[in-house]
Amino acid sequence: MAEWDIRKLHILRTLRERGTVTATAEALSMTPSAVSQQLTNLSRQLGVPLLRAQGRRVRLTDAARLVLRHADAVFEQLERADAELTAYVHGEAGEVRVGAFPTAVPALVVPAVRALRAAHPGVSVRVREAEAEEVYQLLADGEVDLALSLAAQAPTAADPRFTRVPLLADPLDVALPRDHPLASAENLRLADLAAEPWIFGGSGPWSDITRTACEAAGFRPRREHTAAGWTAILAMVEAGMGIALVPRMAAARRETPGAVVMRELAADRPVRHVVAALRTGAEDGAAVGRVLDALRTVACQPAR
Repeated sequence: MAEWDIRKLHILRTLRERGTVTATAEALSMTPSAVSQQLTNLSRQLGVPLLRAQGRRVRLTDAARLVLRHADAVFEQLERADAELTAYVHGEAGEVRVGAFPTAVPALVVPAVRALRAAHPGVSVRVREAEAEEVYQLLADGEVDLALSLAAQAPTAADPRFTRVPLLADPLDVALPRDHPLASAENLRLADLAAEPWIFGGSGPWSDITRTACEAAGFRPRREHTAAGWTAILAMVEAGMGIALVPRMAAARRETPGAVVMRELAADRPVRHVVAALRTGAEDGAAVGRVLDALRTVACQPAR
């Protein structure tokens, strides 16, 4: 296979445009002898004559025109590659893989993707739903670029592998049946619900969050039913089977908003903190920065 040299092909293209070796040398800040030498070397590499003397000038051979026809296509593709690379460097192109826990996907990730499609259509996002235990292993293995989790489940700031980025302090509201006596009570506090039957998971982070919040309010919650999914929890609340603490960004997207009353708690209202994490050093990636900015913007918007 012939040896194709991009720099020498560029000189040959310039000669076609400028017409003379002298004009080519001026355009490329070279000496005429250097231009001639480079073209002679290119002719030797390709194994065909590229120039033919015509008086004091040179003309391109048919072989040179054939070479240039293909070189033009190569340079056109290189221009496209250069434009895409520039866009990538400036965060206008690239793929970012996001791993996120279930509630965060509709509440944070999907709105961020919609905003990115409008503002930065060259940045694509691939989403993978995963709980913290899995998502941080995916992040460490390079399978995702951003991991979203509760702060309580994230690696500590002392872990040198990851950089944590705070995203959201998500308030926890209490879900009550519509006909519950406290559904319309003023200044409702968590302590007012100490005698109620509760619905929460048997283990895991949400069980810990519910128990910790209630204990901070002065009581241990009596778990009447066990469930982990918000659809199941809210269905049981609607049926009058118990009450539950529900993160606001999960409650905002429930399917039957009128069937359950979501009450904002007063002074003892608990919150859960949501963070993003990325591999240390990756925070300088422009496309990743675009996604983080979009997630922060969504996080700052009030839940509807």
